[in-house]
Amino acid sequence: MVDVLRGGFGVFLFNLTRMFSLIAVYWVLGMVLGSLVSVFGKSKLHSFLAAMRDRELGLFGLIPASLVGAASPICMYGTLPIAASFSKKGMGDDWLAAFMVSSILLNPQLLFYTSVLGRGAVAIRFFAGLFCGIAAGLLVHFLCRGKRFFKFEGFAQAESCDTDPNPFLRLLKSLGRNLKATGPAFLIGISLAALFESFVPPSDMAALFGRHQMFGYLIALSIGVPLFFCGGATIPLLVMWLSSGMSFGTAVIFMITGQAMKIINLGAIKVIMGAKHFLCYLLFIVVFALLSGLLVDLFPPRIFL
Repeated sequence: MVDVLRGGFGVFLFNLTRMFSLIAVYWVLGMVLGSLVSVFGKSKLHSFLAAMRDRELGLFGLIPASLVGAASPICMYGTLPIAASFSKKGMGDDWLAAFMVSSILLNPQLLFYTSVLGRGAVAIRFFAGLFCGIAAGLLVHFLCRGKRFFKFEGFAQAESCDTDPNPFLRLLKSLGRNLKATGPAFLIGISLAALFESFVPPSDMAALFGRHQMFGYLIALSIGVPLFFCGGATIPLLVMWLSSGMSFGTAVIFMITGQAMKIINLGAIKVIMGAKHFLCYLLFIVVFALLSGLLVDLFPPRIFL
């Protein structure tokens, strides 16, 4: 028994080391990219969106709103005060919905993490997040018809952490915050992936995700929420699951539902939406994720072939 345990632990350490060497460079470069955007580009992105408000773009404004949300490096709790300030300045709830949903689903750092899965994965993740934001904006526009959808009372503009007069020190401090925020989750992610790879036979993973498409979709929906403590930390799991038989459509469902319904974010989302709109949000995310996954599996882009 002792020899079996030692052998299993040795396999786990080997898989852990291999997974770390495979993904660590993307994690580090992703942190650098996220910090660069945060320090030097965040305020410009938000100023651009504020300037767009003064142009009569109508529904076409959902596109730049969603793009700015995707490019913004801030987390959910940083997005809400910014959205609240936009709302006070007169920005419509449809634009705000597009901005916030895309911001929840995407950021430059997360897209860089995803590149370990291939350039096709990056493209699909980007467009899925972008279109999800636009679709959310369209629904708010046509279903609310001028009525308020969000309740931003109590959200003040968050103070920027990037205030050091020395740009190099600002960047270093941002990298430090990034490391503190993502490091533990990244280590947990690669540890979970190594555990799965070491002790769960690939045939079992293939049976779980690959043989019955709809069942795999439902599994992705159910495990996405509790495992998405950090979007980048799930990348090691996806690397292992995709190699074991998970379809990329199933992976898309996992990425969308987990990122949009992270437990740490749901409380704040409910506060700004209210109970009724919060349930609509959950239903919208589930339906959009399932449709996205189905489309990816039915019509796989050539970039995957």
